[in-house]
Amino acid sequence: MSRSSLLAALLLPVALAAATPEAAEVIALWPGDAPGAGARAREPEQLERGAYVHNVHRPSLTVFRPRAAHAGRTAIILAPGGGHRMLVFQNEGVAPARLLTRYGITVFVLRYRLAREPGSPYAIERDAAADARRAVRLVRARAADYGVDPRRIGLMGFSAGGELVTLVADHPAPPDERARDAVDRVSARPDFQVLLYPGPLGIPAPAAAGAPPAFIAAGTLDDCCAAPALALFQQLQRAGTPAELHLFAGVGHGFNVGVHDERLAIQHWPDRLADWLSDEGLLTPPRDPPAR
Repeated sequence: MSRSSLLAALLLPVALAAATPEAAEVIALWPGDAPGAGARAREPEQLERGAYVHNVHRPSLTVFRPRAAHAGRTAIILAPGGGHRMLVFQNEGVAPARLLTRYGITVFVLRYRLAREPGSPYAIERDAAADARRAVRLVRARAADYGVDPRRIGLMGFSAGGELVTLVADHPAPPDERARDAVDRVSARPDFQVLLYPGPLGIPAPAAAGAPPAFIAAGTLDDCCAAPALALFQQLQRAGTPAELHLFAGVGHGFNVGVHDERLAIQHWPDRLADWLSDEGLLTPPRDPPAR
């Protein structure tokens, strides 16, 4: 994708932040009720102002496909932020998903369970992280259905969603070879990770030596998440994991895809991500295995 085309896309925040299309494919994460959801599994989700999702008890993935002419073989599972009290589903879900499809990436936006909502029965490390791991496993297990490479599946998160990325990518859980559900016998380790102003949960990660390559970005004025972003970068560097860090001067928390910030650097941070994805070989067609 050309830089001029990307800039044009970034100048359309209203279009990027439009509601999820009615025809969008939504995949349930779990067969039947999610583990631990209990009686609340039948409660409907709540949508605030058309942009913020609450009361998630049936975790799911919403699929955003690139145009066929642009489609590559890379997939990204995207976890919106919201402090584990809600999901910022438009500006940290739909908008970046639609932008990423312009690179030929197939994107799966994750609705995960919210551990800090009033009265929530869930825990971040147990339930929300389980949803993120299940998402990686599910996309990998069904990679052929979506035309993606099971070895090119990334996990990306904003803020609280970035915490889930750290918990899953840097604290890998082995597949359960005895699981009845075949999906749970698939690896939950993403092949790369993208963290935008990630929260502090999961840092430091003792198992970071096995972590996948990382792209990290935050604002220098972010009281919440600048320090965790830097700490995570240093931790990955010490573990020998390739990582790239961008700290944007004069920028605070929640810059998403530049919808609320006119600073040029923030309008163009997706360019830096595209550069990194390209350098990692994730925007070019994978080589076919040699014929035998």
